[in-house]
Amino acid sequence: MRTLAISEGGGVGFDTDEPPTGRSEVGTKESGFWGNRAGRLRKDSLSLPDETVDAPPPSFPAPRKVVAASSSMRRVFELLEPLARANVTVTLIGETGTGKDVLARTIHQQSSRKNGPFVVFDCGAVAANLAESELLGHERGAFTGAVGAHVGAFERAHGGTLFLDEIGELPLELQTRLLRLLGNSSVRRVGGTQDRPFDVRIVAATNRDLQAEVAAGRFRRDLYFRLAAAVVHVPPLRERTEDIPGLAARLLEDLGHGDVRLTPDATRVLTSRHWRGNVRELKNTLACAIAFLNGTLLEARHLSVPSPTTEHHEGDKVDQLPLGGLKLACIERAAIEQTLRQTAGNKARAAELLGIAPSTLYEKLKKYQKHS
Repeated sequence: MRTLAISEGGGVGFDTDEPPTGRSEVGTKESGFWGNRAGRLRKDSLSLPDETVDAPPPSFPAPRKVVAASSSMRRVFELLEPLARANVTVTLIGETGTGKDVLARTIHQQSSRKNGPFVVFDCGAVAANLAESELLGHERGAFTGAVGAHVGAFERAHGGTLFLDEIGELPLELQTRLLRLLGNSSVRRVGGTQDRPFDVRIVAATNRDLQAEVAAGRFRRDLYFRLAAAVVHVPPLRERTEDIPGLAARLLEDLGHGDVRLTPDATRVLTSRHWRGNVRELKNTLACAIAFLNGTLLEARHLSVPSPTTEHHEGDKVDQLPLGGLKLACIERAAIEQTLRQTAGNKARAAELLGIAPSTLYEKLKKYQKHS
């Protein structure tokens, strides 16, 4: 059942069990990724029902990296369409790897600000002592090492969209500064004396339950209500298995193996897995499977990286990797992604477990995102 809840601060939250009422039916014209690529999936090789392959695309344009054959993802887009036009603050909540960053960019591209900048500020990937400077900017000489002036994220996003990724990781002291910024619509650089006005639209994302974080005292209640004008929950991959065949085809193409096809058994293996790492884990699994592939037919036996089909509790043993025959880069990426799943996306803890500096982990994650 679809619910709509209005908080005491005026925020509106949506789930996606039912489509919004009072809206026209989704159009049936095939276009973009859904029409062109989903139509390429051969029903005989994938054993898909007709309604999955030929499902009409939603009216909100799908980003190239998103497949929405499932009703839950289609309903996400039905919610995002009016929200993008309305220019309101949107917070995307979902597990790591569900594509929140792609959806955020799509909101920007379908808004009146599409010709303006889209600036990403990863609240979890910036060291606490640098986060203020990265958000606000700084003047020359503001602190040791500030050899020149630096324009912060808010100024860079003027006239466009500022995407606050992993907003739940932002330290409390910076949450206070962020709240003040959003209220004043102006920024004063670190070490500066001049207030600089800005005009930005905020889109935020997190894999945390912000209401629980507020209750635990780790997230400011007033900032939560400021960000919760519209909260959209992005479903995990295990709740939209209809999307997996199309996603697999798209990911194989991204990996340079667009001619590779899945057998029905391989498709069944993929759709039966739990996918704690969601789309990112799916891509990693396919990348590893290609290492064992001879030819263009990917079979179930090639999917040798085990993935749990039931929930694991904290402390359970993480997935085991088949190391033989894999490239070192593939093994490294798999280890990092599995550790992030084990730590529920906590990058500092993941870096500690991996025995590397947080800055090293951040750089590797940026590289992975660039090639995703």
